[in-house]
Amino acid sequence: MTKPTQLVQSLVRQVDTSLPKIHSPASLLARLYLANVFFSAGLTKLRDWDSTLFLFEEEYNVPLLPYELAAYLGTFGELVFPLLLVLGFLTRFSAIALSVVNVVAVISLTDIPVAALYLHVIWGVLLLQLAIYGGGLFSLDAVIEKWWQGKPKRTGAIA
Repeated sequence: MTKPTQLVQSLVRQVDTSLPKIHSPASLLARLYLANVFFSAGLTKLRDWDSTLFLFEEEYNVPLLPYELAAYLGTFGELVFPLLLVLGFLTRFSAIALSVVNVVAVISLTDIPVAALYLHVIWGVLLLQLAIYGGGLFSLDAVIEKWWQGKPKRTGAIA
């Protein structure tokens, strides 16, 4: 084998062994960033509820839902699921739920600036990563899973 080939193979091996080590810190950063984005949006809606209702009625074209219900559900989702992300509790479910909020936001805005659309795409990719790989070691999900795996298994009939 030639030296350049060995060098490339060595670099590939180093990357393959190093990347899994940063999964948990990267997931934590993604969870905190996304929680900030969505929770801030929820707080903005909550602070001026009349404007929120007006926007959902007149500006946003949320499909299939009455505007008031869409406003309540959207605000609820933007306030509750980010908190779950911060804790790393039900991470995959929360990421999927926020993905729905994200997609509905993009669909309902008929005139979305390109820069804002790019942000929604970035958020969607980060949410997809969390939905697929979970919250990492720095999450309640990991603590619960570790605890659950350590429980003794019951055998036999229930008395």
